[in-house]
Amino acid sequence: MIFGGIGKSLNQAIKQSVSAGCLRLSDGIPLETYGNQALVDKQSYRDAMARLAAAVNIITTAGPGGKRGFTASAVCSVTDTPPTLLVCLNRNSDSNQALKDNGILCVNTLAAGHEGLSPIFAGMTGVEGEDRFNHGNWSTLTTGAAVLDDALVSFDCRVAQTVEVGTHTVFICEVDAVHSNQDRGLLYFGRAYHTIG
Repeated sequence: MIFGGIGKSLNQAIKQSVSAGCLRLSDGIPLETYGNQALVDKQSYRDAMARLAAAVNIITTAGPGGKRGFTASAVCSVTDTPPTLLVCLNRNSDSNQALKDNGILCVNTLAAGHEGLSPIFAGMTGVEGEDRFNHGNWSTLTTGAAVLDDALVSFDCRVAQTVEVGTHTVFICEVDAVHSNQDRGLLYFGRAYHTIG
């Protein structure tokens, strides 16, 4: 588990800072406890994260676990040597086991004109499973995961490692291929879509 040692050290540092009075949490933010550690409550955390602008992505996979796709903003770079990114996905998602079984995925970062695709792949329109791929134009690069042809950028990846954290699985992925287009970007901020560029 790659985060095990880091998480333990961080938890110890937070506990020591709180007990020493060096770390103070903002007034008015409700706290919950996790073990012996005080944490902000779930809703306060969600409200705060809504203030963090993020790219909108459709993550796809294909293989023995089936062809799946879902919308995600929890994607970020890990390192460029080797080129590696991470994707976080709730363990209750029907795509979670498919990603684990297939061992591949493609991160398709949506452009400004793709706002309508996001709710389809987020499961908000009643369109399920492979029927979601009837929307948009799709091809493949090297892994076989679906690539949105006019995505702002697509990262075609192989899953190198998974880590279970709370309610989610973190998929650590090495990037086999990249395809990009020139377009304006799509962000999600304050629970709404915004165009940039």
